Amino acid sequence: MSSIDDKTLKVGSNELELVDFRLFKKEPDGSIYEGIYGINVAKVREIIKMPELTELPGSEDYVEGIFDLRGVVVPVVDLAKWMGIEVPSEDEAPIKKRVIITEFNNILIGFIVHDAKRIRRISWADIEPATFSAGHGKLDRSKITGITRIENGDILLILDLESIVEEMGFFESTLDLDEKEIEKFSGIVLLVDDSPTARRIEKEALEKLGFEVIEATNGEEGLQKLEELYALYGEKLKEKLKLILSDVEMPKMDGYHMAARIHEDKRFKDIPLIFSSSISDAFSDERGKSVGAEGYLVKFDPEKFYEKIKEVVKSNEKKLKENKEKENSENKN
Repeated sequence: MSSIDDKTLKVGSNELELVDFRLFKKEPDGSIYEGIYGINVAKVREIIKMPELTELPGSEDYVEGIFDLRGVVVPVVDLAKWMGIEVPSEDEAPIKKRVIITEFNNILIGFIVHDAKRIRRISWADIEPATFSAGHGKLDRSKITGITRIENGDILLILDLESIVEEMGFFESTLDLDEKEIEKFSGIVLLVDDSPTARRIEKEALEKLGFEVIEATNGEEGLQKLEELYALYGEKLKEKLKLILSDVEMPKMDGYHMAARIHEDKRFKDIPLIFSSSISDAFSDERGKSVGAEGYLVKFDPEKFYEKIKEVVKSNEKKLKENKEKENSENKN
């Protein structure tokens, strides 16, 4: 499993592909616990054997070092060490150390795991929110995007690695906009994201731009909010609702599937949609366009965030104005 090709998953299928990897833990009674974890293939650049690392002086103990990956310096984190779990010896557990090279928010980071098993295709509808907070070291529910059952009734935990990396201090999530230099708007934005942190950051930025923000936690709830708004505003919704800003990875229904459903509905298909995601692979923008999105933003770049929203909202307002003038002209004739 040296490289990952994620172009085979059909856009809008409400499925994701996960790299199934393992971390072994030695319990106090001497037994070995095999933790089953997953990360979205779209965030994985490649999986390699342990490279020769250069120590990084002054770094945290879980940062094992750095290495050169074809001209790019990549820090390598021991995930088990960060979680604070006691790792058994290779005589006690079938450990085959691998480094998962991840890419999100335009940052490359390697994670040492004890084995990388396979790629699994799973429906978002089969993924449930995490309902526990103990027993996994530092791994509380805020670091898990969901859980799903696999064969033999085992549970796979889907890790929110960018949240983990943010806590480690590799980057900081923020959308600081200079209010003196931004243009103000009006109207509603529907913000769809399962991360409370991301919703808070983006809601604050959107409100600074003058928008009223309505929140949803996944694609299924996003569609429900659209129905509620249509019941309230009817055909005037296309004038009131300026934008849908959506994450991609969400339980129950992902952003791509939601966007495909919206694009197929004549009531909503003309409302512009922008994806905002930590996935920064080469195909994301292409995928977004295929389901009708007007843009794709990688979290969190304040300048690109503002410029793309301004561009899309202004363009749509101009189109609505032109359509209205055309209708008025036709009615007169």
